[in-house]
Order: sequence, then structure tokens, then C-alpha cells
Amino acid sequence: MTFRAHADGQMTLNGHTVRCALGKAGVIAAIDKREGDNRSPLGAWPIRRVLYRPDAYPNGPTTALPAAPIARHDGWCDALGDGAYNRPVTLPYPASAERMWRDDEIYDLVLVLGHNDDPPVDGLGSAIFLHLARDDYPGTEGCVALARADVEALLAEAKPGDAVEIVAD
Repeated sequence: MTFRAHADGQMTLNGHTVRCALGKAGVIAAIDKREGDNRSPLGAWPIRRVLYRPDAYPNGPTTALPAAPIARHDGWCDALGDGAYNRPVTLPYPASAERMWRDDEIYDLVLVLGHNDDPPVDGLGSAIFLHLARDDYPGTEGCVALARADVEALLAEAKPGDAVEIVAD
């Protein structure tokens, strides 16, 4: 199954339309995606796995997808030229890395999407996730963001091999 996130901020889920947030600067062809451009890459991205905060989900999320808890020392490398670019790392890390255990709730549930990961190409974008949206759905740094209930519903429906597609229409 493919879950489609549209550039107009809509996603179809379980037969109805829900709100989503995409990149602050809009969407862009995946080949033109660049680190830090605040754009979401167009294309279908396989859901690799789910990461979750164990304090928010003590029994893990309800899903058939592979899932693992986030630890306080987990990060995701976004440093150009680093051998761990677009890969998980342990913090503190000597190069730039996003902290996965956040003070806000947006990474309580994270679907790791298979954008620029097989293998990662330096500078073509890192940490493209589907995660929880902020209350007012502001644009993301390139991810897809949904309300908590919508992420939980997607996870309950998703199976290994499913994808999130970001489309321009």
C-alpha cells in the first residue's frame, strides 16, 4: 500500500482525508533535493522502520512494521562529508546530528522513510521522516507530519513493503 501526501497538505488515510504538513519551502523533485533546503522530496519512499519514545509508548506502537525504541543518546547524522551521513548515530557525535529524543513530542513516533539511504548520497537530503505534526501544522524541514491519531492509524494499517509517496498534485 502507498500512503500519498499531497503538496496541498492533504493525505488520504483509511478512506478519508487528513491534514499533513510538508516542507516549509514546498516540494521538489528528488534529484534536486539538497540538505537543508526545507523541501520534501517528490516520490514514493518505502517505510523502513518505526522509531518511538518508550515513555510515550511503553508497549510500543501497534504496527506490523519493524519498530524500535528511541534512546536519549540517539541521533541522525546530517553532516555533509561525514561517513555516517543520513544514518543513525550515538550522541554526542563529532559531526552535526539531529537529536532523536526531543523535548517536544514530534518524534514520539517516527517512520523512517527510504529517501537517499541505499546508499546515501552526500548532500541529497537526510532524515526524511514521517513524524507527528505540531498543533498548527507548520511546514517541516522536509519531512511529512501528521496528527498523532493519524500516525497511529497509519501504523495500524501499514505492512512491511508499504511506502509514503509525496506528490505535487
